[in-house]
Amino acid sequence: MGLADNVKKAAHAVGAHRISVSESTATVRVTAPDGTVLAESSRPLALEETGMETRYYLPREDVKTDLLTASPTTSHCPWKGDATYFSAPGVDDAFWVYEAPSEEDAKPIAGHLAPWPGRVTVDVTGA
Repeated sequence: MGLADNVKKAAHAVGAHRISVSESTATVRVTAPDGTVLAESSRPLALEETGMETRYYLPREDVKTDLLTASPTTSHCPWKGDATYFSAPGVDDAFWVYEAPSEEDAKPIAGHLAPWPGRVTVDVTGA
């Protein structure tokens, strides 16, 4: 673990950084730039994280995974763990997923896919 990860973990430990996950009553619809619907969920999880906009994590069953392909992209978050990515036709890294989050606060999002706003359109209604 690098110095940045240690600083971030220390910030989290003293309450300077927080993550919370809750069931949302919102409906989330994700579309590709060409209008293809990639996901629609009425049971997303809302992840609130200090300094970030709300991110919605969708049950895999609500995502058209038949349209996605595994991407070679990976990333690491000191508060959530290691993420892998999925691309959609014409959209690199359209979704990411933490299959096994490393921190207790992030455990509820395990296996749920999060759309990448800006790469895909994420419409949220009823939030």
